[in-house]
Amino acid sequence: MSNLYNEAHRSLQDEFGTRRMADRIEQLACNAVVRTRHSMRAQTVAVLSAILLVVGCSPSHAQQLSTPTLKQDGIATGTLEEVGMDEAVLTDLVDDIRKGVYPNRHSLIIYKNHKLVLEQYFDGAGEIWDPAKGPDIGVGIVHHGETVLHDVRSVSKSVVSACVGIALAQGLIKNVDQPVFDFFDEYQQYNNGGREKLTIKHLLTMTSGLDWNEKVSYLDPANSETLMDYNKDPWGFVLSRRLVTEPGTSWDYNGGCSEILAAIVQKASGKNIHEFAREYLFKPLGIERSEWNKFLHFDAPMGASGLRLTARDMLKFGILYQDEGRWGGQQILRMEWVRDSFAPAISRPGGGAYGYLFWLFDFSVNGAGMRSPAAVGNGDQCIFFDRKNDLVMVSTAGHYDKDVGKNSALIRNRIYQAFRFEPTGE
Repeated sequence: MSNLYNEAHRSLQDEFGTRRMADRIEQLACNAVVRTRHSMRAQTVAVLSAILLVVGCSPSHAQQLSTPTLKQDGIATGTLEEVGMDEAVLTDLVDDIRKGVYPNRHSLIIYKNHKLVLEQYFDGAGEIWDPAKGPDIGVGIVHHGETVLHDVRSVSKSVVSACVGIALAQGLIKNVDQPVFDFFDEYQQYNNGGREKLTIKHLLTMTSGLDWNEKVSYLDPANSETLMDYNKDPWGFVLSRRLVTEPGTSWDYNGGCSEILAAIVQKASGKNIHEFAREYLFKPLGIERSEWNKFLHFDAPMGASGLRLTARDMLKFGILYQDEGRWGGQQILRMEWVRDSFAPAISRPGGGAYGYLFWLFDFSVNGAGMRSPAAVGNGDQCIFFDRKNDLVMVSTAGHYDKDVGKNSALIRNRIYQAFRFEPTGE
């Protein structure tokens, strides 16, 4: 304990003063939690990997793809032939998933020409991210299916974006240029040092300019989102970050941005982000089951990563954006909001762009330049959009905190081999 005190006391001497000391103590406390989390996960993964290796190496034969089940949920279904997709190409793809070419894939859904034409689920190791219940909870081999809730991780951010759009349409938020600190009377001590320039748009586009580090693993206690998740005051943790670049000038991935946006929705509406989403987004979409896990020390859902949905309900969210905010004859989101969300607000280092908590990925298929908006999450969760070719792809997996070589992108590119497509690149 004396070593912890001495290290914290020394940090009083630097330019960040008492706030830095508090952050360092929080980080040191977080170290122990993360080490435990990592150890438990390693043991679980070792056992499950052995099981999955046996399953993946079992003899596998291509199975004929069945037409998805038509339900009374607002999603039309059809056959691959009806939408001009090559069944043989997709049969080979699904067979490769079952053989472990793309390991621990949990679902693959294809929505083409306004019809659900492929819906496949795969058994695999699952996990639940819920700090309130302890380290990441391994749930063993899960028989994934259309009714099984799944961690969507940072796809949560895109849902937060939708809720901000709804709150704006309701008049709870003036516009995207409204200052962030308009909503936080209790944090006015941080409304200085350049942070007074922060707007809602800066948070939506991750151009806040705040000092933030999500470049390291979430298992690393130096990760800013991990520190936020275990902080006793996550909103204050984000709003107190020093400014390192002018807001609006550069992109830096920052889960704190979506957390503060979720807080703004709560401040403006009186409902936390899950309550707001259930009433104004999920209910109109017919999404009846969802979970949104909360912080360990703070009574609010984790806006950056805590949502759990079924893959089919992820598709509903995808269809909403694919149809420019419409669902079942109702305009749930303003068309302009959807277009702004998918528009390139700022370029990302290394290529691609970013909208309103949606990614824009640039890639090539058969030499053709493509650009796809997407909602993505840790573990290789994804919703890919292609309005020009009338395609939505949803996929979930269990690769949390692992580099899997962007398997979902490889799967997406193979889907394009199954039909004649138009280039969508800029």
